[in-house]
Amino acid sequence: MLQSQLFPKTKKEAPKDAESVNHKLLVRAGFIDQLMAGSWTLLPLGWRVITKINQIIREEMNAIGGHEMLMPLLHPKAIWNETGRWDKANEIMYKLKDIHDKEYVLSFTHEEIVMDLLRKNINSYKDLPVSIYHFSTKFRNELRAKNGILRGREFMMKDLYSAHASEEDLIEYYEKVKEAYSKIFTRLGFSFKITKASGGVFTDKFTHEFQVLSEAGEDTIYWKEGDKKAVNEEILEGNKKDYKSAKAIEVGNIFPLGTWYAEKMGMNFTDADGARKPVWFGSYGIGPTRVMGTWVEVSHDDKGIIWNKEISPFDVHLIGLNGKGEDVYKRSLEIYKKLLENKIDVLFDDRDIGAGEKFADSDLIGIPVRLVVSNKTGDKIEYKERTSKESKLLILEEIIKKLR
Repeated sequence: MLQSQLFPKTKKEAPKDAESVNHKLLVRAGFIDQLMAGSWTLLPLGWRVITKINQIIREEMNAIGGHEMLMPLLHPKAIWNETGRWDKANEIMYKLKDIHDKEYVLSFTHEEIVMDLLRKNINSYKDLPVSIYHFSTKFRNELRAKNGILRGREFMMKDLYSAHASEEDLIEYYEKVKEAYSKIFTRLGFSFKITKASGGVFTDKFTHEFQVLSEAGEDTIYWKEGDKKAVNEEILEGNKKDYKSAKAIEVGNIFPLGTWYAEKMGMNFTDADGARKPVWFGSYGIGPTRVMGTWVEVSHDDKGIIWNKEISPFDVHLIGLNGKGEDVYKRSLEIYKKLLENKIDVLFDDRDIGAGEKFADSDLIGIPVRLVVSNKTGDKIEYKERTSKESKLLILEEIIKKLR
């Protein structure tokens, strides 16, 4: 992509109301734009990052037998009344009426919708297990939408739901999802802890959260020295002095929901002995937009964002230091085309502006590798990684080999 054509341009100043790092940097670098409190537009750079995050999630969900689909965002009141959550979750739901005075809610989750799908299509134990997921928008009436894209009123979620013939099968799959989530967050590049927590408005059982240590986090988690697992402060028992603690950002959660939803909504199947039984149910969520915000919170410096190669919007940032009409520009354009031919995704700063402004934008946007072409580099290219203070002069073939 040519940077002269990229929408929008970077900003020199952060929004006046921005408090969190992700809010300041993602807005300044042109990844997101705030429509109102808790409501964000994913701009082209931001969408590129989210697309990469989603693909990693998708690959691991498919690997454990998940089938991707898409469910509606507008739900009728009746289906939420079946579980009582129309009233129970009232504080966080956006409710509305149509011209016929019928009541609806904008989705804050999809357990009831999945259970309705199951009871329409599942009759026998032979139809189980079922594992389905989607990437969708969620609406939650947060009292204080803050921390940039970490806590919104409208945001993207990946929801996986599973239905099983027995508790044993549910727990076995629950552990598979836990392992898949660990693979996802490892691939994304996070250091995280699997944290035992409460179920909130979803279940009265204990659940597990995937927490990334960060001062921007709203949760406090505790763990014992050397232990990979942690516990959320809300359910901590015992002497806090025995534990290490830190603030953390929740990037994923998994819920073993049991048979409660099936019992409330009449989702029964016939088992091998001919008896009618309720299905065992689980739900598992990751917020891709929150993942992006979390990455920025834990991977930045005073100059800007530091992406890793897995989720960076581009593989390289190519900078030509002379204006259009110069030999350097022509050579930069040739290098740009050659990189694209080799399936390397490039942001090419072809703008007719000073070197200082180009370098500042490059550091702010945070692409892992910067390539500079100038009169000083001759027939070579200056290669610099975002995390390194040192640069080196390499020929194009060496760079292509490194990047591939």
